[in-house]
Amino acid sequence: MYVKLENTRLDFFRQNQAAIRADLYQGILDCFESGENNSANVGHYVILPPSFLGGPRDLRSRYLNAITLVQRFGKSDLFITITCNPNWPEIKQELAPGELAQNRPDLIARVFHAKLIALKKQIMEEKIFGEVAALIYVVE
Repeated sequence: MYVKLENTRLDFFRQNQAAIRADLYQGILDCFESGENNSANVGHYVILPPSFLGGPRDLRSRYLNAITLVQRFGKSDLFITITCNPNWPEIKQELAPGELAQNRPDLIARVFHAKLIALKKQIMEEKIFGEVAALIYVVE
């Protein structure tokens, strides 16, 4: 279902390039290409807006936002890593008899996401590490 939704979103951006003003970028990109003089030989780019999650413009925007926080608040004090464990009781109790955790990535992702939200709540609301000036996190 995720792939179907992403495909639909990409089709929308491909069909509505005029709405996101792709023509403004097309000429600039063509100039920086390998010196091709014939526009017929240059491929057509599909420009993704910054609102497309995971796209290059979105990632660049997120990076710049994180760097701005570092400039304003200074270097980070904590670097916390949380790793998903397929042997967590929350995962084990939801598996059918004989079923392995690696066969249920949906279950693992949901449990990990719930634990991540709980950790963020402890850090931000319960202030287990003290007052929080800024929070940046990445899930890989």
